[in-house]
Amino acid sequence: MRIALTGATGLIGGRLRTHFAKQGHEVICLSRRSVSQPGWYPWEPESGPPPREALLGSEAVVHLAGEPVAQRWSAEVKRRIVSSRVDATRALVTAFKALPAPPRVLVCASAIGYYGSRGDELLPESASAGTGFLAQTCFEWEQTARAAAEFGVRVVSPRIGVVLDRVGGALAKMLPPFRAGLGGPIAGGQAWMSWIHLHDLVRMIAWVLETPAVSGPLNAVAPNPVRNEEFTQALAAALRRPAFFPVPALALKLLYGEMGEVVLASQRVIPERAVQSGFQYDWPELAPALRDLIC
Repeated sequence: MRIALTGATGLIGGRLRTHFAKQGHEVICLSRRSVSQPGWYPWEPESGPPPREALLGSEAVVHLAGEPVAQRWSAEVKRRIVSSRVDATRALVTAFKALPAPPRVLVCASAIGYYGSRGDELLPESASAGTGFLAQTCFEWEQTARAAAEFGVRVVSPRIGVVLDRVGGALAKMLPPFRAGLGGPIAGGQAWMSWIHLHDLVRMIAWVLETPAVSGPLNAVAPNPVRNEEFTQALAAALRRPAFFPVPALALKLLYGEMGEVVLASQRVIPERAVQSGFQYDWPELAPALRDLIC
């Protein structure tokens, strides 16, 4: 299969490139970074559609590109977050119109930020969108991707949770303080965390490409969300370190401003559609997943 991949140099995109290559697929990479090798094309999403030749003949498109959310939000940062998702996706879908044959499937990343902060509420894919900046951005992002269905493209929007990997993402940022024995629960530790091992996320995206029955939103999380307190205890146990230093909510709000609310959000998301459609997790439980990543 010929697969066009945006965000190809990111944490998820980089691992997907390797996975697809091992499966024997031809991977066409689109990236803001200039890479001088065959199969790579530069694309600044805010400048318009990607190069036509990058999409020609592609049977699948996996769209992961987007401005990082984990930074302090100014008005300009929020504009880039929206534009790099909504406007870039619109440009990508527009490019499908100029192709002799559009791809069969578009996997356009979304996030569990779609649900907002919902306390103890269980959140399958049928749950409504939440409120706030990130929830509204995710809603518009998914709606924009869905327009590709007009061309007969199967559209899947994986709502990605907290991705666990030792070299990037949230876990990589947590490891230094926890290794120093300075870790602890956040704001009392009662918020729900919906996580997924990077290995399973990559497998899920590859599985989506090969599973025609799957379309629409898909919660890309492990089947066992945990409270922040349980996550803290499991990470400390995997590192064999204490975790007695709680992080107050005020400290996060002072450090990150409005973005701090995302860190404090409680999201008990369950992968109802993935489980019902037959996806098999290699790492469904948190403690073994952390041991695999750390030990």
